[in-house]
Amino acid sequence: MDDLMPVAELSRYQEMAVTWLAAYGAQLVLALLIVVVGLWIGRRVRSLVRAALGHRKVDPLLVQFLGNLVYWALAVAVFLAAVSRIGVDTTSFLAVVGSLGLAIGLAMKDNLSNVSSGVMLILLRPFTLGDYIEVAGVQGTVQAISLTTTVLVTPDNQRILVPNTKITGEIIRNVTANDTRRIDLVVGIGYGDDAARAKAVVAEVLAAEPRVLAEPAPQIAVAELADSSVNLVVRPWVRTDEYWPTRFDLTEKLKTALDAAGISIPFPQREVHVVSRDN
Repeated sequence: MDDLMPVAELSRYQEMAVTWLAAYGAQLVLALLIVVVGLWIGRRVRSLVRAALGHRKVDPLLVQFLGNLVYWALAVAVFLAAVSRIGVDTTSFLAVVGSLGLAIGLAMKDNLSNVSSGVMLILLRPFTLGDYIEVAGVQGTVQAISLTTTVLVTPDNQRILVPNTKITGEIIRNVTANDTRRIDLVVGIGYGDDAARAKAVVAEVLAAEPRVLAEPAPQIAVAELADSSVNLVVRPWVRTDEYWPTRFDLTEKLKTALDAAGISIPFPQREVHVVSRDN
């Protein structure tokens, strides 16, 4: 008798399965068809969205993000339609999904903030790949922009990952956004030297440097009567990609030219007067 109980239970479950399939078999097949066709349509729509945005020359990262967003939104809709077809009450299901989404959203609040900031960076484009920027206390060349982080590479080849929320909430300094930059140099000469002669020597050095642009014209002026020197400001304009090589070369050439002209470049000094007191 005990040996027959499992067989009886199995037969009962089989009968229940047959009854359920007879009642809902057609709906189950239709639900599977909805899933297959719906996901296929979702992939096609994603491809169409990416193609349309690609023709408009939208940023590739934004194209991928929007395409995936459209696909997953359609996939959720397809899934709800399929489970509704087989008789599942989607009202309670939506409530559970909503609660789960709220919990996930609270747990991933920082990551979602980074994603929204990443979308803003891609849309507003305050910088692009290859730009040299200063932001959030760090600086470097932009190597990659994702939805959560921006990757910078420093001049000494360090890799820095900056969360996007740190970037959108800070002042961004894009050093290489424009085609030209101004070099700001300060050259000190002695109080006993001829300032006009020194300015002429500096002008000759700038005129002989092919990387210095004629327009805007370089500026050479007496800027300050400092403690130990008369300071001249030297402000030539160069192409952005030639900024540092030109700056280094000009610094050396100015020193050599001023020495050759007999114009001193003083170093900080202080006179000390010793007063003796008779006891």
